[in-house]
Amino acid sequence: MDTTEQTVDLVGDETVENVARAALFAALTGAFAYVVFPNPVSPTDITLQVLGVFLAGIFLGPVWGTVSMVLYLAAGSLGAPVFLGGAAGVGQLLGPTGGYLLSYPLAAGVIGLVVHGGATLRDPSAASLFRLVAALTLGTLVIYALGALGLMFFGDLGVRAAVVGGALVFLPAEALKAAAAVGIVRSDAIAAA
Repeated sequence: MDTTEQTVDLVGDETVENVARAALFAALTGAFAYVVFPNPVSPTDITLQVLGVFLAGIFLGPVWGTVSMVLYLAAGSLGAPVFLGGAAGVGQLLGPTGGYLLSYPLAAGVIGLVVHGGATLRDPSAASLFRLVAALTLGTLVIYALGALGLMFFGDLGVRAAVVGGALVFLPAEALKAAAAVGIVRSDAIAAA
């Protein structure tokens, strides 16, 4: 009788690593939701969540960046206090800020696609400054287009009020977050050298 044992990996090591990294960036985005700055000219406050979206797209690429933000939304929908200021629940996705939240997976995917030049994950520090800025600009456009739509449908704002109060007033803050994301990527490149 043969008594040898064999192990079978149900999931490869690379997949396990990618899921762990996706969960880490989802948690980071949730932590950034607690960094809140009031915005007196907008129906919603400024948070650092978008920086988490930027970083997930840049470092995880289009597939796992998207997965990371889906995990983030799933955690918040199931009751983890990871939305604006510690809010949670499915109702947040159907409220005035729901458009922003629902845009995060798409924005992370777009950012990852542009930074990595496709679905294959590459070293983000090798991306040119132009490519990084273009990716973050496109990601921001996705976030604010869907965010403005959410404000129109769930916040009962008109088109002008939603675009001005839900997108344009945030551009200076987004520029700072984009600069921080580029700085993090570039510091990673310098540390690797």
